[in-house]
Amino acid sequence: MSAHHNPTAALEVQGDGRKIVLAGNPNVGKSVFFNALTGMYVDVSNFPGTTVDITHGKYQDHAVIDTPGVYGVSSFNDEERVARDVILYGDMILNIVDASHMERDLFLTQQILDMGKPMVIALNMMDDVDRNGFRIDVQRLSELLGVVVIPTVAVTGAGIDELKEALNQARTGNRMDMVTEYMPQVLPLVDEPSEALLVLEEDENILARHHITSAPKVQEKLYTERRRWIDAIVDEVVVQDHRNARFKVKLGHWMIQPLTGIPMLLATLWLMYQAVGVFVAQTIVDLTEGLIMGTYYMNWITELTAPFLSEQTLIGKLLIGEFGVLTMTPVYILGLLMPLVVGFYLFLSVMEDSGYLPRVATLVDRLMNSLGLNGRAIIPLILGFGCVTMATITTRILGSKRERFIATMLLGLAIPCSAQIGVIAALIAPLGNKILIIYVITIFIVFALSGTLLNRLLKGESTALFIDIPPLRIPRIKNVLRKTWNKSLMFLKEAAPLFAVGAVIITLLEVSNLLDGMITFFTPLTRDFLRLDPQVTQAFVMGIIRRDFGAAGLNTLANQGLLSPMQLLVSLVAITLFVPCAAAVIVIFKERSWQESAAIWIGSFIISFLTAGLLAQIVL
Repeated sequence: MSAHHNPTAALEVQGDGRKIVLAGNPNVGKSVFFNALTGMYVDVSNFPGTTVDITHGKYQDHAVIDTPGVYGVSSFNDEERVARDVILYGDMILNIVDASHMERDLFLTQQILDMGKPMVIALNMMDDVDRNGFRIDVQRLSELLGVVVIPTVAVTGAGIDELKEALNQARTGNRMDMVTEYMPQVLPLVDEPSEALLVLEEDENILARHHITSAPKVQEKLYTERRRWIDAIVDEVVVQDHRNARFKVKLGHWMIQPLTGIPMLLATLWLMYQAVGVFVAQTIVDLTEGLIMGTYYMNWITELTAPFLSEQTLIGKLLIGEFGVLTMTPVYILGLLMPLVVGFYLFLSVMEDSGYLPRVATLVDRLMNSLGLNGRAIIPLILGFGCVTMATITTRILGSKRERFIATMLLGLAIPCSAQIGVIAALIAPLGNKILIIYVITIFIVFALSGTLLNRLLKGESTALFIDIPPLRIPRIKNVLRKTWNKSLMFLKEAAPLFAVGAVIITLLEVSNLLDGMITFFTPLTRDFLRLDPQVTQAFVMGIIRRDFGAAGLNTLANQGLLSPMQLLVSLVAITLFVPCAAAVIVIFKERSWQESAAIWIGSFIISFLTAGLLAQIVL
């Protein structure tokens, strides 16, 4: 095996010394153990072909090698490739496990045990376990894994001496039965027994290194079985004692229990609606859109352009007309949308920084399973209420292509972005709770039915939830404000050019009479099926550029008295379920295949009008 593949080859040991490899997830305290073992005798070398540095030193006659923090031994990035090769060819592994996140960390532990590497485990951060109201049966954990487990608190030095003594007791632990079953088929194909597991896990680098073209295709089965086995271990050795837990720990526990968590989630959503949908959408927007932009700005821009621009000319209509780049665009973006976007992102940033979002994911996991997803999907879905474009990118965190398609379809169909929510909230709030309830129930039914049907029609199953739940904490004002500023600025940079382009397109359609032609063409659908004023077609055309642009168009029509409360309800249902905006469509085509993207766009178009039409037949 070449030194390029074996980073430990050049390290020398004396006598009975061995090469001890420190391995663990990120942020588990490996550096503290490394320093405790090596003291001042430290060296750093670069792993060939990467930008990753390998830290190594000496402990007695042993060589000690640190590795990058990783969640698994694989080939997804440079850090994992380097950690994999160091672990593969080390003599023994000192595995550092965060005791408060064993369900996460033991996945890597079991993977290394399945390689057949001698190991000792440092169960670190035991003080957090005690403080959070848990107890761990360390002896039983050692029996189940088949290796020595030493409880430690590295930052205080607790358990370090015991760990040093235990290094001489390193031994191979218990492989999973499934690994033992398949191992004989691949052992003849590799040089090192530890490489055999990665052949079973279809590691591309290992397969190419040994020119292996045929091996059992069991990667997904192995991962699923390992996840099941780790969950079973954690369930057996961890005991919760919430009587001794701090209030924040108890609160975090209540947040993920259906009986208490669902009312908390509903209360949070209600609070968000009151803050963003009522206070910001009415009080703040009345000030920014009605007075600052609608009066002061409009008077200023009119006086500024009057000497050299006439609204009767094409340039005048493009710049200062009803849909002008200098009139409608800044009034809607800065006066109407920005306060709503800032309000939503402020609320979302508080949920993120407090550690509440991962708990929501855990709470809704079972519900998400019925839609073909797992609880992790709630994160892009919630982010979609901020920006569908950004949320579409975050669907990458989901475990399968099938889940990513379902989540993207639901995002494009039934999740209104923050700007659109703001306009919708501003329009619905004055109409009373009855219309609000009908609107919410209609959108929820479409969301649930769409997810359920996709789950049944598409082959496969949702993957298991695997998410890190951080401790609850009081949000830091600086972090919240920075996140809110960055996301709001990102929205402004994305929305302003699209709104300007949309304003130009709508003006050109109006000047060329094409807009009237489209209104006439769609009149049978708009007037007869949706039972709306034909002018609503104008808002739908605007919605193709941005759905919030279309919602803003409905705002104009409502102010002109062209829509009754029930007609406004039907219009808002249609524009909510309408096709994703231009920016989201571009990202969807980048993230999904063109066939999937086309299905999402066309499906949204059909479902939006079908749902709105059926609702119109009931309420109008």
